[in-house]
Amino acid sequence: MYQPPHHVESDVKVLHALIRAHPLGLLVSSGADGPVANPLPFLLDQEIGPHGRLRAHLARANAQWRLIADNPDAAVLVVFQGVDSYITPSWYETKRETGKVVPTWNYIAVHAYGTPRFIEDRDELLGIVTRLTTTHESGRAAPWAVTDAPADYIDGMLKAIVGIAIPITRLEGKWKLSQNRNAADIAGVREGLAQELGDDAAAMADAMADL
Repeated sequence: MYQPPHHVESDVKVLHALIRAHPLGLLVSSGADGPVANPLPFLLDQEIGPHGRLRAHLARANAQWRLIADNPDAAVLVVFQGVDSYITPSWYETKRETGKVVPTWNYIAVHAYGTPRFIEDRDELLGIVTRLTTTHESGRAAPWAVTDAPADYIDGMLKAIVGIAIPITRLEGKWKLSQNRNAADIAGVREGLAQELGDDAAAMADAMADL
């Protein structure tokens, strides 16, 4: 992705934290008819290799996995999108001084690249769906567990999916948070976001707190 130096985030711990906080990644691959993309909830195995490993599952009926399997040496891209917000030039002190300002969009994103392998082993698939379930049910008052469903039903569901494991060979982070603006403009953006209604504005203001 386009990476001006002031927007680059390369700390693997920071990048991993975003993936864990926003685990719905967009799996992007290339097929004979062009790009193919599907959103999938991913698990991050951060201790595997220098950049970690991603795991997820696709419906067996989803043609993307066969397209990827037909080109086994090709890398795929997984895009994780963090907080984002429109930034009005009205918040900039520079607007009042010179008027030489334009709108922009602030955002946080992580791109993970790697060559995947596919998983059809029943026990390995069960491990993926069990961990996904545990991860996202753990904060609920009455968490649902895979074992709450009949065993034969789960077996049938496992036959309908294919797992994917992607050792991450390259990890890129972009934190576009008005770092190219002067201190007065950044302060104006933070103040403007703090006054906006909505969770996205509040989260973006928090992301900019250390600038």
